[in-house]
Amino acid sequence: MIKKIILTPFQKFIKIESLSGVLLLATTIIALIWANSPYADSYQELWQYKVGISTPFVELQKPLILWVNDGLMAIFFFLIGLEIKREFLIGELNSMKKIAFPLVGAVGGMLVPVLFYLLLNDNPETLKGWGIPMATDIAFSLAVLNVLGSRVPLSLKIFLTAFAIVDDIGAVLVIAIFYSSDIDLTLISSALALLAALYFIAYKGYYSKYLITGIGVVIWTLFLKAGIHPTLAGILLAFSVPVRQKVDTPEFIDNLVSITDKIKDAKISEDPVLTKEQIEEIDNLEYWTDKYQSPLQRLEHDLHGWVAYFIIPIFALANAGVAFSSADGLDLSVMSNIAIALIAGNSIGIPTVVFLAKKLKFIEVPEDISIRHILGVAFLAGIGFTMSIFIASLAFKASPMFIDSAKVGILIGSFISAIIGFTILRWNSSKSEEHLA
Repeated sequence: MIKKIILTPFQKFIKIESLSGVLLLATTIIALIWANSPYADSYQELWQYKVGISTPFVELQKPLILWVNDGLMAIFFFLIGLEIKREFLIGELNSMKKIAFPLVGAVGGMLVPVLFYLLLNDNPETLKGWGIPMATDIAFSLAVLNVLGSRVPLSLKIFLTAFAIVDDIGAVLVIAIFYSSDIDLTLISSALALLAALYFIAYKGYYSKYLITGIGVVIWTLFLKAGIHPTLAGILLAFSVPVRQKVDTPEFIDNLVSITDKIKDAKISEDPVLTKEQIEEIDNLEYWTDKYQSPLQRLEHDLHGWVAYFIIPIFALANAGVAFSSADGLDLSVMSNIAIALIAGNSIGIPTVVFLAKKLKFIEVPEDISIRHILGVAFLAGIGFTMSIFIASLAFKASPMFIDSAKVGILIGSFISAIIGFTILRWNSSKSEEHLA
């Protein structure tokens, strides 16, 4: 029973991410069909349509696709920030023993694909795309694992999730350091001062989602105007959300028992409505329930569905539409370099680093994870959809041709990686299957 209680939240997370992967695939196909149909012009016109606000204090007029990539994706990054904080405090990354295995895998899954890209690239204009193949899409990769069901152990899904979170941290750092330019120090200092104020308020135990939302919009705008990609504001803002409840379990239970007793003792009306006393106790129940819930956990729970079922599919719809009819305008070198870096970089980098770290006794690999599992997951790590496309839009923002070429390379590399990874993991396990000795 205890094991079931512990695993259920993680299994629900996998279910949400898996369905998100299916929606990602569907919206990607829709975008590709739309962009290559007789209505292709409407696809481009829709995402280039400018919307925004204009006031004496701030001017924000941006194409719809940038509102998706800079605005909606800031919420996606905010959720990533919540997940990172939770994992470091109470999850799979809260000790060196837990973090060592996925950390080592993520290092191999980031550095080796980048190395492949740099070695293959021979055009100075496309050198900046080196960060594209280093990212893993957790929704797609977990969707593939979920299809396999009991053929893969739960520990492998936990490893892939932790691996992807570490990978996201690396990608966020790369975006912050290498894909931001012309930084306005005055504006960024103002944003950091507001963040520091939120951190101090959180440290003092006060939390208000309305305060975080209001100040968060200001911080996002300051990041945007300062020259640092505004999605990073989402990550930093998430760290201001407290993880601890305002009341502990014993106090909550005492109040819950008291409320239950009062509801029982209240004068029961024959009408199908609650009495005044019962309504007051239900209000008390809501009050104490709100105090008992972790603000971080509650916010993560509320946002996960929106991000998985709306924001990421919209991102795919807006970004995956590449017109193949303009194939002559695509750069084959960029396409092939990214595809090879995703496939070969991850499939070689992750197992090599993991096996080496295991031999040197730096990490411990769970007993139910075999060599086949590591190889299969290494290929699945080559599914670099969401974050890879996002980095491509930053790296090649001055060249639509390179962006489209990168997207095609990402789609090809991700598709091949998914097929190979799925095939390896689908092989029937045998009793003699070799563990990482």
